[in-house]
Amino acid sequence: MKIAIAQINPTIGDLLLNAQTILEASQRAASSGARLLLTPELSLCGYPPRDLLLNPSFVEAMGITLQNLAQDLPPNLAVLVGTVEPNLNASISGGKTLFNSMALLENGQVKQVFHKRLLPTYDVFDERRYFEPGLQANYFTLDNIDIGVTICEDLWNDEDFWGKRSYAVNPIADLAILGVDLIVNLSASPYTVGKQQFRETMLRHSAVRFQQPMIYTNQVGGNDDLIFDGHSFVLNRQGEIISRARGFDTDLVVVEFDETQRDFQLGSVAPAYQSEDDEIWQALVLGVRDYARKCRFSKVVLGLSGGIDSAIVAAIATAALGKENVLGVLMPSPYSSEHSISDALALAENLGIKTNLLPIGELMQGFDQTLGDLFAGTEFGLAEENIQSRIRGNLLMAIANKFGYLLLSTGNKSEMAVGYCTLYGDMNGGLAVIADVPKTRVYSLCQWLNRNDEIIPQNVLTKAPSAELKPGQVDQDSLPPYEILDDILQRLVHNHQSAAQIVAAGHDAVIVDRVIQMVARAEFKRRQAPPGLKITDRAFGTGWRMPIASNWVGVKKAYQTKTTATPNLSLL
Repeated sequence: MKIAIAQINPTIGDLLLNAQTILEASQRAASSGARLLLTPELSLCGYPPRDLLLNPSFVEAMGITLQNLAQDLPPNLAVLVGTVEPNLNASISGGKTLFNSMALLENGQVKQVFHKRLLPTYDVFDERRYFEPGLQANYFTLDNIDIGVTICEDLWNDEDFWGKRSYAVNPIADLAILGVDLIVNLSASPYTVGKQQFRETMLRHSAVRFQQPMIYTNQVGGNDDLIFDGHSFVLNRQGEIISRARGFDTDLVVVEFDETQRDFQLGSVAPAYQSEDDEIWQALVLGVRDYARKCRFSKVVLGLSGGIDSAIVAAIATAALGKENVLGVLMPSPYSSEHSISDALALAENLGIKTNLLPIGELMQGFDQTLGDLFAGTEFGLAEENIQSRIRGNLLMAIANKFGYLLLSTGNKSEMAVGYCTLYGDMNGGLAVIADVPKTRVYSLCQWLNRNDEIIPQNVLTKAPSAELKPGQVDQDSLPPYEILDDILQRLVHNHQSAAQIVAAGHDAVIVDRVIQMVARAEFKRRQAPPGLKITDRAFGTGWRMPIASNWVGVKKAYQTKTTATPNLSLL
């Protein structure tokens, strides 16, 4: 039996487009001789549909679209399609009104429907908000082959692998007890750095433990802040990868199941990425391309400061949308260095993008005159510095509004974490491209990008980072060195370490206390930031649910110091 994997890129809510995409994949699969086609989780509506699921007319339309798709599919091809199914018993027995389901379509009909059993509620997932868990092990028989069906999270509860259970049941174990011939998993698993290697390790363990050949089918594409990397793959009973689809791209992979051996034959295996920087770059390019396309933007604009953050964002945008669709705007102030302009222009020339030069000195003078009486007798400080950033933000928004461009924000994760950014200034934008990329990783990405040819000018890589909002300013006037800051943030934000643990790892107690206070104080900024593309397991996006009005007393007092650090509130 030939089984095809449709690694597709759905658009959330566009039922007709997604159905057409599945139909086209089905036609290609049938032409290749496939008997079964697999599609990702919720492939008909796109993942995650979020509160679209609360709209009864949307759910009803999905059911109608599913029926119509079943009638249009090629004969002699069975197709598993991700959809939602009403929970008809909800009004009687309680529970959520929907199931997260896979429908088996064949010969013009919906033959069977299978419900997802494990519903995640961590990080970006909130499936208990919408769905009732399925209670039965899911399988069907096709041409005398028993095929077990699991949906995404159903894979992630092997207590032998994790050393614990997060849910009461293990759907893989249940299917192995039933004696199915193979197991398929239909997923919409968001990308984070290194996740594909972890997936393959986890499924390899399950394949060997339960002696089950397995197919993992994943969605690809960008949906809001989430990026889906694809990388669908197939394992034999020995846990060997015998086929892998491309990463960060649509694909159709066909594998053959040997009925005699009850195992898969060797197929095509797309190579794994050689470095984290390589896969992060591909993820960010895909994220920008899909966010722009699915929000119906064809061109983008961003501020070019001559710094490393705007440089990498411009390079990502150019790769995603083409040089003709990227506009860089230079907005020097009297405090801007000469190399800021020259470095920005050199970058633009390397990328081949258009630029505009809009000096802001006269606009700054206008603000000074208007606020002169009110600010009389005070010293130059944060308010004046931030006016410069907000002038630039206004100019960029004016361009975006006038020409229908998408404004890209260029702030990195280190800055977002500690609030080293300006509300209604450099935080303006429709998409924050590197908001989940720490500053040290920004440098690494730029060096990776320059591995063959110099795209990011060398001076951008070597000069001290600076917002240039006052004479001689550098970031380290207000922040610890980024190598230190990023390690503290990794331990605090990702590893959930206490202050005492971070200090024990070798960091200065006063600096740790100061960073913790800055992270807590900046929460109100992050709540107002544009969506940022997620590439780590702890991003400041839909999976970050921290209160604004709070006091991290328990964390801050987890150790004792004699010095009380004053939080740096620069660039509020």
